[in-house]
Amino acid sequence: MRATLSCLFLLLVCSSRSILAEVNPSWTTSIAPFQITDNLYYVGSEDLASYLIVTRAGNILINANLASSPPQIRASVEKLGFHWSDTRILLNSQAHYDHVGGAAEVIRETHAKNMVMDGDVSVIETGARTDFLSPSPNIVRYAPAHVDSVLHDGDTVRLGDVVLTAHKTAGHTRGCTTWTMRSHLPGEPAGTMRNIVIVGGVGFWSEYHFVATPRHSVSYPGITQDFRHTFSELRALPCDVFLGAHGGYFDMLTKLKRYAQAGPRVFIDPAGYKDFVADAQETFVKALSQQEAATAH
Repeated sequence: MRATLSCLFLLLVCSSRSILAEVNPSWTTSIAPFQITDNLYYVGSEDLASYLIVTRAGNILINANLASSPPQIRASVEKLGFHWSDTRILLNSQAHYDHVGGAAEVIRETHAKNMVMDGDVSVIETGARTDFLSPSPNIVRYAPAHVDSVLHDGDTVRLGDVVLTAHKTAGHTRGCTTWTMRSHLPGEPAGTMRNIVIVGGVGFWSEYHFVATPRHSVSYPGITQDFRHTFSELRALPCDVFLGAHGGYFDMLTKLKRYAQAGPRVFIDPAGYKDFVADAQETFVKALSQQEAATAH
């Protein structure tokens, strides 16, 4: 299991290196939307995750994905029987183009309030021009989107009867955000509430510098401390239902093969969550050690 996760994680980390050459087909391939909890639904593509949270006061959307994604997300929302115009709040996992590229369009169509973690605000408002890796072929520009509300680590987002907590899990981006909430799964005993974790991102590629050298500085001041804090934070989160910004994080397509028989309970995976976090941390520690060793020589 750990070996499989290691291979998957390496693939996710390295795939970003050639994003300009060709967009991953799984990022644009539609998939039937499905229910996860009483009020949480998946409305993304095969791999780019987008989540709809339904409340009595309107709905929350997490991740607008690619610039081309809003029509697909809207179609999924409406296929579930909900109204696109009821989207009141737009949130995100991270400020890269595959998660916020469609934000400006979603805001234009729904007038949703755009709420963003500090650290990613200027990136989103400049369409990635202030990303710490810019200019880089890995940092794709997108339409700037106005930020209505700046979030900080531990802030809560409330709408109707729903409370989401924003955890700043920085490193992948300066404001990378992991979202948590509690919700009831269909078919479980009344009153049984599950801890939901939507991981924002833990990866990096060769352009990320954790150690300063004569040829380059660190990617941004504090990046190593941010990654260490991220893994500490993720390890401490109680998790029943494991989700993430990419379906590949939580092996979504494999789990969906059992969905027709088992229902949303297929996403209850605390062990898979722990393995994912442990694998990600191991990958980071190894890369950091290699950079430190190279500097020593």
